[in-house]
Amino acid sequence: MEKLMQYVWQHRLWTQQDMRTTDGRVVQVIDPGRLNTDAGPDFFNAKIKLDGETWAGNVEIHYKASDWFRHHHDQDAAYDSVILHVVDKDDAPIYRKNGQLIPQLRMPCSPEFHERYQHLVGNSHSELPCSEEIATLPQIYVSDWLGALAHERLYNKVERINGLLETYHGDWEEVCYITIARCLGFGINGDAFERLAASMPLRFMRKHSDSLLSIEALLFGQSGLLDNVNATGDAYLSSLVTEYQFLANKFSLRRPSALGWKMARMRPANFPHRRIALLAAMIHGGFNMMWRIKQVTTIENAHELFDVRLSGYWSCHYTFGPQSSTSQRAISDASINILLINAVAPLIYAHAMSCKDSDLCDHAITLLQAIPPEKNSIIEMFSRAGIKSQNAFATQALIELRRQYCETHKCLYCRIGHRMLASKVRK
Repeated sequence: MEKLMQYVWQHRLWTQQDMRTTDGRVVQVIDPGRLNTDAGPDFFNAKIKLDGETWAGNVEIHYKASDWFRHHHDQDAAYDSVILHVVDKDDAPIYRKNGQLIPQLRMPCSPEFHERYQHLVGNSHSELPCSEEIATLPQIYVSDWLGALAHERLYNKVERINGLLETYHGDWEEVCYITIARCLGFGINGDAFERLAASMPLRFMRKHSDSLLSIEALLFGQSGLLDNVNATGDAYLSSLVTEYQFLANKFSLRRPSALGWKMARMRPANFPHRRIALLAAMIHGGFNMMWRIKQVTTIENAHELFDVRLSGYWSCHYTFGPQSSTSQRAISDASINILLINAVAPLIYAHAMSCKDSDLCDHAITLLQAIPPEKNSIIEMFSRAGIKSQNAFATQALIELRRQYCETHKCLYCRIGHRMLASKVRK
């Protein structure tokens, strides 16, 4: 309850008219103050008027006034700076340590507001508690919020890239390699791919970039997928094992601990073996992917970055062992779009921010807007609620909304939830 009252106070969701303290003084809020998330009063540096006299200090909020004593604030000097005590239930006068009475304001909210709050925040069994009303909100209001969320999600990815840049001392190609490798895991194997890439630096593979077998051996060997395999009768697999043993000794490689590859209920085309083969093919001949990414002008150009054809063993295998149906194309258009969303656009944006190029920032956004909308359970859920998506920029916003606000029940911090609650707050 106190969290809800803090929200009402912070966002000024009360009626200013006829606000009075329990002893009859007229209250005018000039500044509600800054919310304190640490120990001490709830709001710092508030400014109010009591009967026209300006007061500056802190504000404390409780459901019951008597909670002041239950929390021992009367014995804490940190609360002597409180200029107003805001409560729902006025069941006791409260005092500072020196016995001075502290002005007290009753701020009840309407029962409908409490019901609405409970419906949104407490309705954990519902996949989208606001689904009945979200489509009725003004379109411009929803669009503005979703635009902010799409940027928020992009910024989070950029922050990850900036962290890698710090780790790898500004080496954009190495960071690009790590970022793309992680994305090739498509969520379920993302961590494993990133650990694999981190254990197999690009600078080592560049020394053997003229040999596809050497690059494949390094990646498969470091991945642990060559462990305990039966190479009898498989010339390619035998060559990988032999080549890795030689190169591991040459570079004094340290294998990462078990990467925990997941393949259950996965389409063969998405097996890590196939994705590692794709990564090796991209490195073969020299990895200059970041340079190529900066040259991208259209979505067609972007797709060409990953339009890799596999030859030899991986043209007819999804994993080690018996042959499968022939498929030279390493990755589908839908999967390429995922790479564009999660790797290419963030890399373009991160580079644009590093060199303060606003046009390049806009280009990253334009690329996301040119990519077809993603298809997953989150997008389908919002579609059923009346929120349609035209492109990947919009679907990224909905994913951010779901992950960061809906799933964590942060309706108070969501503009949609705020809009719904604000109209019901006053008694």
